[in-house]
Amino acid sequence: MLAIVVLVAANGWAAARWIRYSSETKRLRENMSDVERSKVDVELAYQGNRFKVMMELLRRQARGDRDLHLAVVVDSGLMRLQQSGAVLRSIPVQIGPERAVGTGPSAVRIVAPRGQRTVRRIVSARQAWAVPSWVYRDRGLAAPNDTLVRGGLGPVGIVLSDGTVIYATPEAGPLADSAYVLPGSVRAARDDLRAIAPNVTAGMKVYFY
Repeated sequence: MLAIVVLVAANGWAAARWIRYSSETKRLRENMSDVERSKVDVELAYQGNRFKVMMELLRRQARGDRDLHLAVVVDSGLMRLQQSGAVLRSIPVQIGPERAVGTGPSAVRIVAPRGQRTVRRIVSARQAWAVPSWVYRDRGLAAPNDTLVRGGLGPVGIVLSDGTVIYATPEAGPLADSAYVLPGSVRAARDDLRAIAPNVTAGMKVYFY
């Protein structure tokens, strides 16, 4: 019952924010001239089309890359190990949701990864991963003094150049929850990640589109 009450309250809050946003947008547009409204509409359309073009170019770049690399199709939830346009293995993945963690100056905005990254390192189950402090806040947990967690990314994890991680559900640490996917990250099944890990090396390109 408590969960239902919380969900209803959250939905009501989101609906109120949406109504207020729509009302404010309508008010601002009414105060604009026809020329100003046209400019805004053109700019919004341009930004949307620009993003689509960028993602398409990135997809084509990944397809034409002659080196072994990973390509993550964010909207479809797929990660592919491919080379020169040939898909060597395709596995389903879960993309962590976008989320704002915290409030005020210390707030952290986490978004789904897009663009090109490189592999920084591979983390085995015997190695430790430094859990970002915001992860504990997002989980409603108190951050320990030592945030290093051995096997915190599962049996094998991939840390990218910007800190984005590709992982499997671990046995210990704040990510040891099958119902929780780390925001802004990629989670795969353990067997699938184990299967591609021997082919992943530091410096390998990873495309997100």
